Amino acid sequence: MSIDPNDYEFLSSLVAKRSGLALGAGKEYLLEARLLPIANSLGLTSLAELVRRLRTSRDESLAATITEAMTTNETLFFRDRTPFDELRDQLLPDMIAARQTTRRLRIWSAAASTGQEAYSLLMTLRESFPQLAGWRIEMIGTDISQQALAKAKNGIYSQFEVQRGLPIQLLVKYFRQVPQGWQITDDLRSSVTFRTLNLLESFTSLGEFDLIFCRNVLIYFEQINKTAILDRMEKQLRSDGYLVLGAAETVLGVTNRFQRVRTCKSAVYSPTKSLQTV
Repeated sequence: MSIDPNDYEFLSSLVAKRSGLALGAGKEYLLEARLLPIANSLGLTSLAELVRRLRTSRDESLAATITEAMTTNETLFFRDRTPFDELRDQLLPDMIAARQTTRRLRIWSAAASTGQEAYSLLMTLRESFPQLAGWRIEMIGTDISQQALAKAKNGIYSQFEVQRGLPIQLLVKYFRQVPQGWQITDDLRSSVTFRTLNLLESFTSLGEFDLIFCRNVLIYFEQINKTAILDRMEKQLRSDGYLVLGAAETVLGVTNRFQRVRTCKSAVYSPTKSLQTV
């Protein structure tokens, strides 16, 4: 089944305006795979009919459903591993030493999806830094997808999901078996605050952070939105904090507000404002 170019442009523009996701050309297969089930659930037989309904009804609920369906939610525990190792071995020891007075850490998992990243970060802290037991640790996870966040809050994952990147010893220690699969312990789940947030919107309500993980999401945004998002993230990051991006992401040519942390192999950046405090 082929989609009319005008309909493709309409749907692409709708998704981009609401979420920042830039589909670009050649993603007809993706639209069909994710949106045809929505059309069928409404008794429609094609994307053309879905577009006609959107054009004539201006149905806000339907537009939100389509945006939700197009949001990429692929994630897994300890994804790519190296950033978590470098967090444990390099970033957190320095950060903890610098915060002995306040004894507080604030971490933001942007584009948290179904929660695996936020929980992986918490497990890293629990396993490697027992001295943080008396500290105030605030973990915030945000995503545009309410469906993904609902799963993150429940913390229930299938056997397949816990086998993707999660060491067996951590599964035994931090999960309990339930009829639907494996659920994160209540203690760990209560340590994360999950909130709905569109990265195109303001971050000021979140407050200031020591560490921001924003991995494997900026690659889906147009350049102008990447710049705006990174510049606003820099304002929410402490001068000696860190921003961690995905392996295929960079700030080069996007913003001058961050500098690469050369001692790290993964995409770790510090704010250039930190140079002004030296």
